[in-house]
Amino acid sequence: MSNPATLAPVLRWMRHFRSGVRGRLTLLYGSLFLASGVALLAFTYVLVDDAIRRLVKTKTPPGQPSLRGRATKVGSPALNGSLYEARVKSFASHLTALESRLVLTQRTVDLHSLFLGSCIALGVMAVVSVLLGWLVAGRILRPLRTITNTTRHISEENLDQRLALQGPRDELKNLGEVIDGLLERLQAAFEAQRHFVANAAHELRAPLTLERAMLQITLADPGLTLDVLRTACEDVIETGRQQEQLIEALFTLARSQRGLDHKEELDLAAIADEMAQSRKQRASAAGLQFDLALRPTPVLGDPQLIERLVANLIDNALHYNRAGGSVSIITDDADGGRLIVSNTGPVVPESQIARLLEPFQRIAPSRTGQHEGHGLGLSIVQAIAKAHGGRLDVKPGERGGLTVDLRFPARAAAAPPSPATASGSACARMGPSRR
Repeated sequence: MSNPATLAPVLRWMRHFRSGVRGRLTLLYGSLFLASGVALLAFTYVLVDDAIRRLVKTKTPPGQPSLRGRATKVGSPALNGSLYEARVKSFASHLTALESRLVLTQRTVDLHSLFLGSCIALGVMAVVSVLLGWLVAGRILRPLRTITNTTRHISEENLDQRLALQGPRDELKNLGEVIDGLLERLQAAFEAQRHFVANAAHELRAPLTLERAMLQITLADPGLTLDVLRTACEDVIETGRQQEQLIEALFTLARSQRGLDHKEELDLAAIADEMAQSRKQRASAAGLQFDLALRPTPVLGDPQLIERLVANLIDNALHYNRAGGSVSIITDDADGGRLIVSNTGPVVPESQIARLLEPFQRIAPSRTGQHEGHGLGLSIVQAIAKAHGGRLDVKPGERGGLTVDLRFPARAAAAPPSPATASGSACARMGPSRR
């Protein structure tokens, strides 16, 4: 009786053989070979049987009498009569029957030998085909094992590691290249996340440090008066307002990167006009003017995010401008919807544009020489545009500044807006965040 401890490794290997891709491929190869061998054996058996039948029919060469004919010719010259003819016919019939039995026996023996030999050869070749199938499947799946083992050991700490498969360009090599591309994008995403978290921590820590320093200096003043204390409190409130704007900008960026919960039909021209009118006094105070060319431009999108997008573009165009300059806003309903915002600010090198679309990136001090803003304006615009399936094109303006060209996809049938969303879209705007 077999020992269970001895059979356990064999059973585990059999389970692995059945469940693994290599084992299934081997069984598939062996089954296909066995089925093909059986079909070939049956076809050969039928052909050999037919050939033997034809050989029996034509085994007596032309010009040579058969046994029955030779027996008739032997005695015919010497004896005549009905008795002799009857005996000759009887003897000839016996010889014919004996000849038929001998032929059938020989045919059966030949077919049996053919069948037995073919089965033995088929069994041997089936075993050989299974072994060869196992080896070939292992060789074919070797790159897949390399992919599995390498990706299993890749973590956040070694995202720079790549598969770099060698060999002919086949499906597995293409899979390896796709995984390498995925790892490269994942590494870039992790690095961007680390960079974003570090910058966000710095941007949030700086105002807190400033608030604490202002309060400590004020409280350490021996001649502290009510007016000095009021001024310090107002400065702390202003710093807190800037922190609130930063947090709101971060929230908007995260929300737009998460995707859209719903879409409504909006008029991009009406939103742009409303945002421009609300900033006209600020533009006049800075010596700037608006050039508006607004055509009705219906688009599908989230009302709050679209308003945030337009507000950021206009605020950036106003903030990074020059005295006596202008801000141009154009809307067009061609190809689904288009918004173009350009200004006459300082010249922006084209090599810096990609960097400006990243969070917490600023190009230069403002007119006052201060690095105002949080550097989130264009990154929020890009995230909102991507969430709406839009295409954002940013390039240096002909008269300085930037020209931002945003194209929305073609509209589909819009769902009717809910009353809560429609009523809340106009009052849910957040504070401006600048580039």
